[in-house]
Amino acid sequence: MTGDAWSGMVPVDDTALAVTDTGRAGPPVLYLNGQFATQGYWRRTIAELGTGWRHITYDERARGKKSGLSADYSFEAAVRDVDAVLDARGVERALLVGWSYGAFVAAHRASRYPERTLGAVLVDGAQPYDWLTDELKERIRTSFRRLGRFAFLLRPTGLVPRMTPEEMAASNIELGEIARASELGPVLDAITVPTRYVVASGASLGSHGDEQEIIRSSLPGVTERNANIGISAKVPSTHGSILRKDAPAIARAVREVAAAARDGA
Repeated sequence: MTGDAWSGMVPVDDTALAVTDTGRAGPPVLYLNGQFATQGYWRRTIAELGTGWRHITYDERARGKKSGLSADYSFEAAVRDVDAVLDARGVERALLVGWSYGAFVAAHRASRYPERTLGAVLVDGAQPYDWLTDELKERIRTSFRRLGRFAFLLRPTGLVPRMTPEEMAASNIELGEIARASELGPVLDAITVPTRYVVASGASLGSHGDEQEIIRSSLPGVTERNANIGISAKVPSTHGSILRKDAPAIARAVREVAAAARDGA
């Protein structure tokens, strides 16, 4: 299905997701947001790639201003939502671009369903490392409890998800479990489509010291084990600023993956 630009709601499970599709005839690119981010974060990458691509964005459950609440905010639900969006828009195969949490979703989706995936760009996420500790779990819960005191003021803007502090903390802790080398490593090793990382530098929100750089140190092992995966660029931006400051590097990685997919077709 290609044609005119479209935006609307896509039903899935007990909720509906706000989706935007440029409807152009170029290769379909599906953008997967950070854990509590919105589709608006991708506007610079989309502008860098231009009109030769079919850009599809959406807000996950309870994110943004329109996507509905749900009884299920699990990672598996996030992976299922990819199919719901692509099926609703009539897209059989898409190039997946995910940032942070969205990179984990893209990696799992590419690993499980290569027949529906042109390739993947993983933006400062999906790095296998055992970073979740009992101390960090409590730090996560404390941070989200503090956020909950004023989150209601920001929810109408779409900048904060319409989830409880407990739900947000549970989602973040679940991500730590999924990121463990024993869990994520086999997922990455099984990827058979062209995949490229774009890696940030420095800290991320909630990390201390060089924690984030230690996590990123796992990537050479990933690329050594799987020739389909490479590192397109390491950029000076931090985890939180990479979409805003280094959209050109992300766009270059998308082009690399699309070219590799064409060469391997």
